[in-house]
Amino acid sequence: MKRDVTFVSHGVDCAGWHVPAVGDALAGPGGRPCVVMAHGFGGTRDSGLLNYAEGFAAAGIDAFVFDYRGFGDSGGTPRQDVSVRRQRQDYHAALAAARRLPGVDADRIALWGVSYAGGHALVVAAQDGGVAAVVSLTPVTDGLASLAHVLRHAGVRRLAHLAGHGVRDAARALVGRAPHHVPVVGEPGSPAMMGVPGALEISASFAGPTFRNAVCARAALKVGWNRPTAFVARLACPILVQVGSEDRIAPPAAARRAARKAGRWAHLREYPVDHLDVYAGPGQRRALADQLDFLARALEPARS
Repeated sequence: MKRDVTFVSHGVDCAGWHVPAVGDALAGPGGRPCVVMAHGFGGTRDSGLLNYAEGFAAAGIDAFVFDYRGFGDSGGTPRQDVSVRRQRQDYHAALAAARRLPGVDADRIALWGVSYAGGHALVVAAQDGGVAAVVSLTPVTDGLASLAHVLRHAGVRRLAHLAGHGVRDAARALVGRAPHHVPVVGEPGSPAMMGVPGALEISASFAGPTFRNAVCARAALKVGWNRPTAFVARLACPILVQVGSEDRIAPPAAARRAARKAGRWAHLREYPVDHLDVYAGPGQRRALADQLDFLARALEPARS
């Protein structure tokens, strides 16, 4: 049974769910382990994440699922602004809140992220230094590689089109006007940030009531600056990197390179799925099974 939790990030109230473990299978002297969970680009906590959180709870691991500022049930303006800097700040604040949860062992906290958050989890763990493990699902690990991925699959006109929307939104922000939004997902040829066949239908199958298919278009101008791969060599905890070999949004090769850079800490798993196939159905169940196996070992209580 999930419980509503509010925490503060840089003066703004953020919404979270605490999903307590069903039993004490992994409890230790300090309490139960916990996984802090964040969504990807423009996502909200009610859009597919409970499929994983409830699986963790059933295995004896608490889960803490949250919305970034400006998204879902969290406060903050501008709404629907995908800011890498702000999202990582919110992740740090959620991590601090999870460490204060009743019954949770503050020394056995794992970070979990999908897509953009798959990259954020790697960065936040490297910066924090006290995280026990990381699950990075279909992660965006290198913005430059992501731009090259779009160029290969959709061509230069696609990049130019997105950049044009980004410039329009940035110009509006400079003069204090309302943001110019583009869809998060859409069909090829649309102005969506993720324009791939079937994206609308697939995302509708797991999107929750707070999800809005819109983001500030300025995000398109910042993609190349988002490079979690630069942080992975600083990691000092086990990480599970889960790659979709058919991913048309997050380049699989970049995720593999990030895993190699992490060296002995990395566990790499690949699946014949696309980017949006991991939120429900067979792709989700297989990814969760590997996560549970990884976390049971990484978060095992210390033996006296």
